[in-house]
Amino acid sequence: MKVLCLGGAGKISRESVHDLVLFSDFEQITIGDFNEKAGREVVAWLNEPRVDFRKIDINDKAATVSIMCGYDIVMDGTTISLNDRSTACIAEAGVHGINLNGFGEEYKYDSIFKSFGKVHVPGFGMTPGVTDMMARYAIDRLDTVDTVRVSHGAFRPIAFSASITETTTTEYDPDFPNRVVYEKGMFVQVPPFARPLDVELPEPYGTLTQYIIPHSETKTVVAYLDAVGKPANLVEVRGTWPLKNMQLVRALHDWGILRNDKIHIAGVTVGIMDAVSAYLMQYPVGQTTELYGYALHVDVTGTKDGQKLRHILTHTHPSSDGSVQGWENLRAYTRCVGIPMGIATRFIAEGKVKGSGVIMPEFAFDPKEIFQELEKRQIFVHEKVERI
Repeated sequence: MKVLCLGGAGKISRESVHDLVLFSDFEQITIGDFNEKAGREVVAWLNEPRVDFRKIDINDKAATVSIMCGYDIVMDGTTISLNDRSTACIAEAGVHGINLNGFGEEYKYDSIFKSFGKVHVPGFGMTPGVTDMMARYAIDRLDTVDTVRVSHGAFRPIAFSASITETTTTEYDPDFPNRVVYEKGMFVQVPPFARPLDVELPEPYGTLTQYIIPHSETKTVVAYLDAVGKPANLVEVRGTWPLKNMQLVRALHDWGILRNDKIHIAGVTVGIMDAVSAYLMQYPVGQTTELYGYALHVDVTGTKDGQKLRHILTHTHPSSDGSVQGWENLRAYTRCVGIPMGIATRFIAEGKVKGSGVIMPEFAFDPKEIFQELEKRQIFVHEKVERI
């Protein structure tokens, strides 16, 4: 089988490709990216005969679809703003697909994927992705569910790539329509920095204040709960970044800069947030941080055999301090995000996802199988069950 790794030159997606090289038997693994220089650097880094490069401009739909038709599956690591266009191309090409973000644009192509008998899984990195698996794992072990709280800490520089900068500004955009919680049978829109909650993450990250973010788990977890007949009273998704990042984003929000209003400088019109993002992308202040890595925390309450229980699932990975080869500094973050998409891509290609169409992560994969694969890569999921 052949896989096209769209956006595979990015710092996160190249880790997904790296995982395919190490653990899959794809006969051809193609880096498809507009940035030819970065793409060929990744090919050289991987040093694997199965890996090659093709330049792709996702804005040229006809050419992109034509290329995709030559593959069995597209592993899509493009940015949030491109996922509508990329999914449209994957659907039209009539191949399997998966992406990292899962912000919801994918579902309108469900009927096209079904017409080809193909699968597309939206949003399978750490969060969404592994968090969906953690939530499902706990839900499956309860008779009834009361609350589901998904939380994460992403410890990385605020602007080490364009896609990460875009994610930051999107999640705290004051006008973003999908920042919701599920409460008492309804999805409720909330503003940025809503519902602060102190969440205890595994060491070395510690307890940090987290806020509601517009991630897909809110809706996909609710869909799974409904499907298994365990409707919850509350589903919330929170997140945080390093403290300095959060302080900056809060200031940008409070000063209205996240609105990206147009300003005029020396005869040039630019968005104020675009200018800030460009600064962060070009200077060390946006490219480094003190602590690197990822930390997940999923808290599910409900009942089992009449007893009220709390399932808390967390995850850990090798330290970023250089003591474990391949996990140094930024790679402790990028590997956590990229590896799950590589695992899921292989599972789809192997036919482990039943059905067709756009399938939410909770319905696509067996959490135990995902956890077992993560463990092979030194990423561990931990569970604690408490009586309440």
